[in-house]
Amino acid sequence: MPAILNRYATPFITGLFLVSLISGIALFFHWGSAWFHGMHEWLSMVLILPFVLHIWKNWRPMTTYFKRAPMGLALALSVVAALAFVLPAATSSQSGARGGPPQFAIAQALFDAPLSEAAPVLGLSGTDAAAKLDADVTQSLTEIASARESSAATLAQQLMGQPQ
Repeated sequence: MPAILNRYATPFITGLFLVSLISGIALFFHWGSAWFHGMHEWLSMVLILPFVLHIWKNWRPMTTYFKRAPMGLALALSVVAALAFVLPAATSSQSGARGGPPQFAIAQALFDAPLSEAAPVLGLSGTDAAAKLDADVTQSLTEIASARESSAATLAQQLMGQPQ
């Protein structure tokens, strides 16, 4: 390993870990999310390179860790902790449901509702919306979009007269 990489791998891990730690705590408590979100994502990705260099630099000592129980236990507990978040989402009755902010769920409910129910939210009657889209009032924007290889959001914009 070149001397400069050897010299800076661990200090960069330390610095980037501290940034990730502080931004992660801020995100957890919803403090300044606009400031910290991009920073946390991108600098955590940058952290990968110094981490790999650190592992490379310290490979021999690392192999001795893998021969002892604490490393295996720590890795196993880390996987269990990750699964505690993944399994409920993967096995929920809404496994196909989209996560994220509530406005996404609201928009999806609007797109999945029949035009007769969704159109008034968009400022139209069901029959006017159906006429604009050349569809039936019982169809949803999702169904119409799927048949046309389009998106429900594009159709909603069309109904509201917004440019696409």
